[in-house]
Amino acid sequence: MARAAGRLGTGFAVGVMVAIGVMVAIGGGVGAAGPARAGDREWPDTAQSRLALQALVEGLDARLLSHPSATLTLEGWCREHGLAAVPRVVARRVPGVFRSASAAQRQELAVGPDEPVAYRRVELACGSRVLSVADNWYVPARLTPAMNALLERTDTAFGHAVADLHFTRRTLDSMRLFAPLPDGWEMHRLPPAEQGRIVIPAAILRHRALLYRQDGMPFSQVVETYTAAMLDFPPPR
Repeated sequence: MARAAGRLGTGFAVGVMVAIGVMVAIGGGVGAAGPARAGDREWPDTAQSRLALQALVEGLDARLLSHPSATLTLEGWCREHGLAAVPRVVARRVPGVFRSASAAQRQELAVGPDEPVAYRRVELACGSRVLSVADNWYVPARLTPAMNALLERTDTAFGHAVADLHFTRRTLDSMRLFAPLPDGWEMHRLPPAEQGRIVIPAAILRHRALLYRQDGMPFSQVVETYTAAMLDFPPPR
């Protein structure tokens, strides 16, 4: 389900308020659930679970949209939800993949047709869980030699590699790929409980953004696809 960046609106506020009440009523928030264990990560198909997942997806979307570094946001999420013993996000480069920058991307990056634009695809993992896959086009001439060496020779996450730029981020578009509740649910009624578990798709969010240096020069475009592993922890009890 596509949503424009920043369009959280009344539905988000209502969803969070109701879901918080539901989670308190059934024994505490998600943070109280403790580290995930094999066999207890499945979400039963109930109205309470769908409300909780709706609030989680919308809250995660808001956090990612409001922070310049997706890497740091993922580390905070990993730590808060017990997704790994050491909440450190690492980038695992995906070899053998290359995508040239399109004419539209070059225009957004303010580079000419002949200026080099590098490409890098990585999986951002916290422990054994791949939380997102990032496709990154960046302008090497706008980074320091040390930053370029890190990006070319190591698996350092992009956000960590360019942190000294103190960059800002502008979201170009945002899509929610997982909708636990249908549009307009808060004005009608919650879906009835079903037998079984909620099926969470492999990808739950996708963001496309530009990164800027402090002088206002764009240096990177990134497309980030966030996975179901972001929700791989037990439902609140």
